[in-house]
Amino acid sequence: MFCRDQCGACCTAPSISSPIPGMPQGKPANTRCVQLDERQRCKIFGSPERPAVCAGLQPSAEMCGNSRDAAMIFLLKLEADTAP
Repeated sequence: MFCRDQCGACCTAPSISSPIPGMPQGKPANTRCVQLDERQRCKIFGSPERPAVCAGLQPSAEMCGNSRDAAMIFLLKLEADTAP
């Protein structure tokens, strides 16, 4: 499965504790990553600077649903369910 154009849910919904270029402390949940471009695509995709957790998150029908809103709901619930 490929990423949906203009989505970026997986770069917004989850918290990331690893440093990200431009976000050295990572990012909280439901916060847009500074590495998203105007098309909601990752500017550091494929770069060694991209956090491993980002590289490990792969699009799937279950996660992405049929819209960005569905993906946000799924990912925010996953975030809440896995919070310490």
